Amino acid sequence: MSTYTPTDTPTTTQTPIPTITLTPTITPTPTFDFPKVTVNVALAACLYGPAKGYLYKFDLKQGDTGYVGGRAPVGTWLWAKFDRFKDFCWVSPYVVNLVGDVSTVMVQQVNLPITNALYAPPKNVKATRDGDKVTVTWSAVWMTQDDDNGYFLDVWVCQNKSFVWMPIGWQSLPDQFHTSYTFTDGPGCAGKSGGQIYTVEKHGYTSPEQIPWPPAN
Repeated sequence: MSTYTPTDTPTTTQTPIPTITLTPTITPTPTFDFPKVTVNVALAACLYGPAKGYLYKFDLKQGDTGYVGGRAPVGTWLWAKFDRFKDFCWVSPYVVNLVGDVSTVMVQQVNLPITNALYAPPKNVKATRDGDKVTVTWSAVWMTQDDDNGYFLDVWVCQNKSFVWMPIGWQSLPDQFHTSYTFTDGPGCAGKSGGQIYTVEKHGYTSPEQIPWPPAN
């Protein structure tokens, strides 16, 4: 009599299906599009501050290109970085062609190069009033002829009941022998008029002296 011997049936081994790991995609961060400038005159100056009275920093030539990194606290001057130079400087908007919106850049404060190594700030600074005229005087600061760039007055005055910024530099105070300047300053403004005076030499500015401004009548 035959006996049935069961045969083991092999089981199927399942191979696990690999899972797909998603690789994160990099979303590019948009870069800010600074306004662009191109010099449109044969020669122009780029200065240490946003007004003609400031010291010269760089010579600009027609066709020089760069971008605007900031705008002036007062007025329309531009804080620009030109391709030929490593540093920023201040340029008048009238000597450049501008592409872009300068309102998108931040207001840049003026940072003057301060050096007291060779010369001192003005001394005996006084201001006297005669009606709406305020005359500021000071003692001359001796400088060599090569270094001499006169003085710089950074002053706010009240005119027609509004404050007006008056940056007075080498055009009116070209050398050490010009030791006075008269401002028009009237009543009617909410705050006080006043400002500072610097000695200016070719390397930069001394620390400022405060002008003891007389009150309006």
